[in-house]
Amino acid sequence: MPQVLEFKLPDLGEGLTEAEIVRWLVEVGDVVAIDQPVVEVETAKAMVEVPCPYGGVVTARFGEEGTELPVGAPLLTVAVGSAGTETAGAAGAPSSVRPAESAGPAVPQGTAAGAGSGQGSGSGAAESSGNVLVGYGTGAPAARRRRIRPERLSVTASEAAPVAVAAVPVAVSAAAAAPVAADARGPVAVVSPLVRKLARQHDLDLRELTGSGPDGLILRADVESAIRTAATATATAGVATAGVATAAPSEAVGSRARVAVDRAGERIPLRGVRGAVADKLSRSRSEIPDATCWVDADATELMAARAAMNAAGGPSAGPKVSVLALLARICTAALARFPELNSTVDLAAREIVRLPGVHLGFAAQTERGLVVPVVRDAHARNVESIGDEIARLTEAARTGALTPAQLTGGTFTLNNYGVFGVDGSTPIINHPEAAMLGVGRITAKPWVHNGELAVRQVVQLSLTFDHRVCDGGTAGGFLRYVADCVEQPAVLLRTL
Repeated sequence: MPQVLEFKLPDLGEGLTEAEIVRWLVEVGDVVAIDQPVVEVETAKAMVEVPCPYGGVVTARFGEEGTELPVGAPLLTVAVGSAGTETAGAAGAPSSVRPAESAGPAVPQGTAAGAGSGQGSGSGAAESSGNVLVGYGTGAPAARRRRIRPERLSVTASEAAPVAVAAVPVAVSAAAAAPVAADARGPVAVVSPLVRKLARQHDLDLRELTGSGPDGLILRADVESAIRTAATATATAGVATAGVATAAPSEAVGSRARVAVDRAGERIPLRGVRGAVADKLSRSRSEIPDATCWVDADATELMAARAAMNAAGGPSAGPKVSVLALLARICTAALARFPELNSTVDLAAREIVRLPGVHLGFAAQTERGLVVPVVRDAHARNVESIGDEIARLTEAARTGALTPAQLTGGTFTLNNYGVFGVDGSTPIINHPEAAMLGVGRITAKPWVHNGELAVRQVVQLSLTFDHRVCDGGTAGGFLRYVADCVEQPAVLLRTL
């Protein structure tokens, strides 16, 4: 007799109290191993895979993709110690059971024929018979299942050899079994959870789309194209309706209803990473009396110094030094001279807390929104070390692999908005920090150099600071020192 255990959403740390289900990695009836990832969730800090501490047959899932669950809420139930899991483990066959519940008592499940692959591909199929839905999931790890080619994700029962399945007399609620029945047509060839989320936001059925990727994989471009097509069709229908002068009263009412819906606009929930950023920016604006100062600097010498660094040593010298890494190192030197800006305000104690080390955050734009990875102990690193860490964290941000610890604990932030082709901005301080340096694009401009007009590489630097921790003199001194290092990199050598 198997024992059914309930797995609840665990505490993911960093004070997180809820998470959004992005993608289920297992189906009801799948055999899971201990510590196998079963669901991908997005918190206010990062996107993570949650492993299940039990091994057995999944008997129920709680929550659809896109649902927010609080910490401690049930995620799924697992039948532990069933004959089905022992048989699957011994024979190496990917057999499992998908139970469902009718209006009457629970019906024990017996034997059925389903899909299985001789190569252990983990293909699955399901069929309905009366009140009982039986099928065959996969016991393979989630990462391996996601690498299966799309055309091998569905196998008909007639093409597969019969597999004996042991009974698991566990009743599953109709609400938990309904998603399984809806997915009986087979999985959708979509890998990215961001694509699924975009489709959900615009009420698109992914099964109706034709993927342009390898093996029919549905890409983000396919979903965006479908969204544009739907918007164009809606606009065309609206124009055609407005052009009919003799429309029936019912058609006129329908037209007004469509206009009302159009004017209502699209609603996008502020949750996950985007919601956390919105809360932090709102809190920054409401709590911090900020001020901004800026200066234009001639970055010609800095760009020449960077070119010389990258040319020295030839191809074996390692990765190229980035402009962002040079600016980050200049910031750490400036913060050593003006430690007031590397601080935070304790409102409860009414104290300014000057922090001993510099944990440098840098703004990174991703498909999931703006994130700020943190380079730990930046004050103790050289330009090469900072550049390597920035490159590593940037790649993790693009793939959604950043951990909550890598997104928290910053003491000062560097925002390179010049990558968007803009010259200047007034940054919003990353609460609870005390300042942020913004860097515009470096572009050729007319400039007076050595008393003569010349074309130079010019950049605008802007510093937004908390006026509670320092006055304009300190902020101006910090910004002027940064500009001096940009214009004459030799100034930086004095502090290295």
